[in-house]
Amino acid sequence: MRTLADIAEEYEFLDPDDRYRLLIELGRDLEPMPDPLKTDATLVRGCSASVWVYPTGDADRLHFLADSNAAITKGIVALVIAAVQDRPAADVAQMDIAGALAPFDLRNQLSSNRTQGVPNMIALVQAHAARIAGRPVAT
Repeated sequence: MRTLADIAEEYEFLDPDDRYRLLIELGRDLEPMPDPLKTDATLVRGCSASVWVYPTGDADRLHFLADSNAAITKGIVALVIAAVQDRPAADVAQMDIAGALAPFDLRNQLSSNRTQGVPNMIALVQAHAARIAGRPVAT
């Protein structure tokens, strides 16, 4: 998986149509999430499309599998995952993920329907990280 910084560097120079294509490509590049993991327990609430996030790994190296039934939304999920993938749980629990995603200006680039679930994705990832790290979630 590409780093968020690498993705942001490319994204910055693209026109809106190419930004959509990049998000779709990022979604396609996500590690496959097996269908049996797509359950009510892994479903992210509040998203206009179905989004599933499944945490794996341990306190030293969190790893997430994720998927969506909508191409653009899957790309947005890929951005969230890129911000936290394979980092220590304690770092993820305290990280400003929304701040890390700020260069993408998703609220102004995409419709509100496509971005409404982003805070819930972030909250789910950070809640898992906090549980694993034994720390409070950053606010």
